[in-house]
Amino acid sequence: MILKRLQINTWVGDATNCYIVFDQNSKETMVVDPAGDVDKIVEMVNILGGKLKYIFLTHCHGDHIAGVPELKEKLGGKILIHRDDAEGLNDPNVNLTQIIDAIPNIELEADSRLNDGDLIHLGEIEFKVIHTPGHTKGGVSLYLESEKLLFSGDTLFRGTWGRTDLPTSSFTQIVDSITNKLMVLPEDTIVYPGHRKIYNDRK
Repeated sequence: MILKRLQINTWVGDATNCYIVFDQNSKETMVVDPAGDVDKIVEMVNILGGKLKYIFLTHCHGDHIAGVPELKEKLGGKILIHRDDAEGLNDPNVNLTQIIDAIPNIELEADSRLNDGDLIHLGEIEFKVIHTPGHTKGGVSLYLESEKLLFSGDTLFRGTWGRTDLPTSSFTQIVDSITNKLMVLPEDTIVYPGHRKIYNDRK
């Protein structure tokens, strides 16, 4: 497996981490949270020789989904998001594009609506979907047990967590998600968050 991180500047003033996951055997590729700079994402996928299988969204906010329409148009791929955030893709009040002058209102349809515990495969690589509501009601993290690797979206950052003063967010839920779903993972799990630095207990 090859994992690449692109930091994409967005309207929030805190670069969004976009991740590209590539399976070397099958060439299948997944892009996690394409926030923009689609040409850079496409370039990286092409350098790897990848075939885009999935566009995985940890949640529905505009600073994580702004590049989805263009990326899907250029490379295809199925849009995956938790079912509780699927409607937010088409609601500018929930995905926050109504208050963002820098990008137009985004309206998207998910190709698949995810549930807690669903498994996603790139070749023989198996990821597990963990529903981690709090930042949004349909926020998810994506866990790769074989590598002890977690994409946490905006649920968990290094030393803090995502905002809970936004539509569908809940402080109680995010604390519960972190405490009962993420902190129970192995201590040496590498956390790849939606913003800020990667958290790696192994260093």
